[in-house]
Amino acid sequence: MDEPAPPPDPDAPPGTQPDRRRPSRRVLLSWAGAGAAPGAAGTASAALVAGDEPSAANAPGGRLVPFHGEHQAGIATPVQDRRHFAAFDVTTTDRAALADLLREWTAAAAAMTAGHEVGDGATGPPARPPDDTGEALGLPASRLTLTPGFGPTLFTRGGPDRFGLAARRPAALVDLPPFPGERLDPEPSGGDLCVQACADDPQVAVHAIRNLARIGFGRVALRWSQLGFGRTSSTTPEAQTPRNLMGFKDGTRNIAGTDARAPARHVWVAAGDGPEWMTGGSYLVARRIRMHIETWDRTSLKEQQDVFGRTKAEGAPFGRQHERDSPVLAAMPDGAHVRLAHPGSDAGAAILRRGFSFTDGTDGLGRLDAGLFFLAYQRDTRSAFVPLQHHLASDDALNEYVQHVGSAHFACPPGVRGPGDSWGRSLFR
Repeated sequence: MDEPAPPPDPDAPPGTQPDRRRPSRRVLLSWAGAGAAPGAAGTASAALVAGDEPSAANAPGGRLVPFHGEHQAGIATPVQDRRHFAAFDVTTTDRAALADLLREWTAAAAAMTAGHEVGDGATGPPARPPDDTGEALGLPASRLTLTPGFGPTLFTRGGPDRFGLAARRPAALVDLPPFPGERLDPEPSGGDLCVQACADDPQVAVHAIRNLARIGFGRVALRWSQLGFGRTSSTTPEAQTPRNLMGFKDGTRNIAGTDARAPARHVWVAAGDGPEWMTGGSYLVARRIRMHIETWDRTSLKEQQDVFGRTKAEGAPFGRQHERDSPVLAAMPDGAHVRLAHPGSDAGAAILRRGFSFTDGTDGLGRLDAGLFFLAYQRDTRSAFVPLQHHLASDDALNEYVQHVGSAHFACPPGVRGPGDSWGRSLFR
């Protein structure tokens, strides 16, 4: 007899309420570890084989974010707790091999986001490596999302048109201009391809990138990657606003993924905006922002609050009492970050932020190598991030305490519409 379906989860993302369909093998294994696995694990991959994408898994941490849809998951999706972001250089010069890789990546992504192993998983002929690296066995899907992007160098790299794609490069996929004060390191910058893996379990996110890199061996090489924790922006305004490593609430006025109008206006590429293959997609700017933590920690509370234009404890904008009160821009110092970043100061420009904190040990001088891994999604980078960052780089009081050290720009294609579709399929037609 079937177990009754659990009650709806009020915190679950829209469209991801529990159902009665069979859970994945990974979820079954996680249940087995708790002594409560219902049924045999041998039937676990049936849903995937049949093209049946469950909307949720009935286990703690096992909620699924649907893989197929008009837009890529991982952009307006409620922000998960952890991120592993990776940029790749394409090493093959064979257009067909690159298109095949994207199809293979899509199939693997569909499996992993549904809580399944890649291919035959950790089984198979003992004389060859397994299809799945195995470190996520027994772990639920943890709202894993995988979001791909194509960098400017995939289309042109100052030489031959490697894949015949130069004419298909969107005009909005610009080479980002230099900004005042930045000190970019070429190693954590650029890339032909990127994949953003977000999940509520860091091992699930790392497993996803590791398996895509393994599948791509001989066709792509990992250029750089960045782990992130403690999300610093939220796409769900009803949730508590997270804080960055400076201790301030971040993303109070971020675009909400549940808003029916703002993402269409500011995030998703519309028909006629550029090449047809980008309709429904978005443009991503990734910035690695180093925070001068030690200097900040010796700064007075008054100056910290003047820098942001908000109170540290409540997060209220100057001249107001509560965090979500509309800011009075005239009540803030000229260089206050909130004042300069507000759409009212930037001709209405708006971006969807999905930032995460990072700490990567020390810099060799006894200081933390820590800060913000900032991601901005927008409909057109030329009219959103570029003018906004020029404004901030010139006048933001926060510049005394931060420095941009890594940068990349990617075109994220629209969502995968069904089993016959794949990442970037319309680009290679």
